[in-house]
Amino acid sequence: MDATTLVTPPYVAGPLRLAPFAALRLTPARVGDPATGRAFARPYRAVASRLQRWQGKGLLERDPVPALYLHEYTANGITVRGLVGALDVSRRARRPEDRVVLPHEGIHPVQADELADRMAEMELNPAPILLVHHGSPELRDLTGKIQAGTPDHAFTDRSQQQHRLWAITDPEVLAALAEQLADTRALIADGHHRYAAYLRLQQRGIGTAYDAGLAMLIDQDDTPLFLGPIHRVLEGTCLTDLEQAASILGLPCERVSRQQAVASLGPTQLAATDGRSWIAVTLEVPFDSAAVEVLHRTVLPALPHGPSSITYHHTVEEALDRAQPEKAVAVLMPAPSVDQALRIAEDDRLLPEKATSFQPKPSLGVLLRPLA
Repeated sequence: MDATTLVTPPYVAGPLRLAPFAALRLTPARVGDPATGRAFARPYRAVASRLQRWQGKGLLERDPVPALYLHEYTANGITVRGLVGALDVSRRARRPEDRVVLPHEGIHPVQADELADRMAEMELNPAPILLVHHGSPELRDLTGKIQAGTPDHAFTDRSQQQHRLWAITDPEVLAALAEQLADTRALIADGHHRYAAYLRLQQRGIGTAYDAGLAMLIDQDDTPLFLGPIHRVLEGTCLTDLEQAASILGLPCERVSRQQAVASLGPTQLAATDGRSWIAVTLEVPFDSAAVEVLHRTVLPALPHGPSSITYHHTVEEALDRAQPEKAVAVLMPAPSVDQALRIAEDDRLLPEKATSFQPKPSLGVLLRPLA
């Protein structure tokens, strides 16, 4: 298979289960420290022994009792709170109605294989994938009561993220949470390839710790992640090409100022520039679709030239830096909504690669799940 091929990862069958696990936790001084990443670098088979040494030095702690965790973190003024546990990935869905974890982007199989190999060598899930869902009022009531108690850990890490952790071990509370989660359907917000790696590991070690993967489930109605766009730069094309494509498709397109173009951005509006001139393009976006789908499936195929390649950028500034007259066009995208992404995933469709950017993500090292 071509290494650039995108495929849909398999679907996990319900009920959705988040199980307690015995967590590893880096000390606050190590969480959010760029140097910490070196502990999880090559050779991956040496990671377990490195972490053992860190534990001996007091830089890593192992919780003695398996727990489900309520993790709250605050970054750049945004507070996110979610349940962290071992997501059961041992069952595959055979019917659409059985699916409980919904990917909205395709994955590169080779990359998923490499991640699975890496986790196996490290004997570790180094970070949770992020899942979002619409939680029930009863679930919010349960987590609210947990949050009202004193956190087991509270600290500010080296990147200035603030964290609070509650370890949930009470059997009655765990049973109540499990009941509320059973009918949940969750969208993958971050970690599509790690999710696919979990499934590959599970196939290698049925009945082992590989039957689960570390995940954080966030109630989008309680403490929502911010969903931003990922902008595109179309290499090997020019602004006139984009105007011609819009004309062929009968889409309104006009030359405007930078201020007008940026102000026009919306669910059906794109802004594009070659670094010298700007245009605003109005798309025909069906109710159940997103602008990024229409761009890739309708507009780009209509270009008279290119693109020879597409690069992806999380900020407007990064995209604009790559724009060049007659060589590269920066296309500024609106962000799809969470409900749009959820509808698309439930409809068994995928958004184009790098269509969403959920933020903020928790710092590395707050909770790790050992696989040994």
